[in-house]
Amino acid sequence: MSTKLFVGNIAHQMSDTDLQTIFSEAGNVVSAKIITDRDTGQPRGFGFVEMETKAEGRKALSMLNGRMVEGRALNVKEAKPQNKGRFGGRGRGYR
Repeated sequence: MSTKLFVGNIAHQMSDTDLQTIFSEAGNVVSAKIITDRDTGQPRGFGFVEMETKAEGRKALSMLNGRMVEGRALNVKEAKPQNKGRFGGRGRGYR
């Protein structure tokens, strides 16, 4: 069973591939994605990494939380489940 991690404080010049390379030190990376602004396409400074197993997720968390990368200390924690609201969560539902 895989583990999804939230990664904050990512340097804006980093790519998805850079993120995957860093986390591969802890094990097999299923996916690595830096979130970008919908309008500008610029990185928002955080992303998500999915590790193949829970053990690899725990290892990545302990190895990489606080590690300095591109002059910034990564903030790594287990991702919270995505809240899938009934109306998409952008204030377009009934009140």
